[in-house]
Amino acid sequence: MTRRDLIESSLAALLVAAAALVHYLEATPVLAFLVAAAAIALLARLVGTATEQLGGRVGQSAAGVVQSALGNLPELFIALFALQEGLVGVVQAALVGSVIANGVLVLGLAFLVGGIRNGTQRFNSPRARLIATLAMLSAAILSVPTLAHAFHTPAATHGRALSFVCAGVLIVLFVVTLPGFLRGGDDEEGEPPRWRLATTVLVLAAAGIGAAFASDWFVSALTPATHAMHMSQDFAGLVIVAIAGNAVENVVGVQFAAQNRPDFAISVIANSALQVALLLTPVVVFASLAFATTLTLVFPTLLAIALLLGSGVAALVVYDGESTWEEGAILIGLYVVIAASFWWGA
Repeated sequence: MTRRDLIESSLAALLVAAAALVHYLEATPVLAFLVAAAAIALLARLVGTATEQLGGRVGQSAAGVVQSALGNLPELFIALFALQEGLVGVVQAALVGSVIANGVLVLGLAFLVGGIRNGTQRFNSPRARLIATLAMLSAAILSVPTLAHAFHTPAATHGRALSFVCAGVLIVLFVVTLPGFLRGGDDEEGEPPRWRLATTVLVLAAAGIGAAFASDWFVSALTPATHAMHMSQDFAGLVIVAIAGNAVENVVGVQFAAQNRPDFAISVIANSALQVALLLTPVVVFASLAFATTLTLVFPTLLAIALLLGSGVAALVVYDGESTWEEGAILIGLYVVIAASFWWGA
């Protein structure tokens, strides 16, 4: 491990310890909320660094899939702990927010930074088209229960059953398309791993455990902190929870775009959004059966519309297999408008 790796690992450990301290000493909710969010973000960065080392062993496509999956662990923990607290609206907003944050905001940041530093960037166009198609398809499936409810169709009274059907279809689509993403088709080779495999596994395990505890403390402080900051819970879920829970892609995807490695950047960012939509969300829907309140895919109508708009615009931008900084600015602008529309609550 390099000196930078050791510094990042030490800072992550210190932030987890600080989050535990402010939680168990019952510090002010805002402080506990912010420290836990910072701990989750740095742990996510540590997971990203560790998973990057897999790229030199298993190939960039497989590493991108694994990195996205592990990067979504904090989001899974946050969703489960929030469900335990009965915060169904926060969970719905956070899941949709994760798809929008990765597919619009982080992708926009990557295009903006990569375009400014390297000019027009080109990536694997057939792979990009598959990602765009799946993103639009998953957004459409996730939105069907909401639209059925909003338009008072006969299915409106069966929102729970329809949600389970949609969740099952999404999981099947994930399983069917996963081999194609693992095979990939990288045009560039990843850097040789500088960590031993045992070190990589140890760091991933420690970061995962730390993220589980930090997510619990984060959720405990969520409601009182949002009240203290006069922030709606919809906004907290859509923006704060989604960004904190997906900090891996916020850092790693932009980093690879800046290094002029757009294929790996797209793989990490887009795979994360797809895995939230195709796997994480349906898994949480089925897992909610163990809690008092069942999570359904009947979202607030504006949330479903934002999901459809975000996936549609992002698909238009990536479908040609190249990116510019102007396209990045367009995506970021769309995300700002979507986020602002939820500041005042539903």
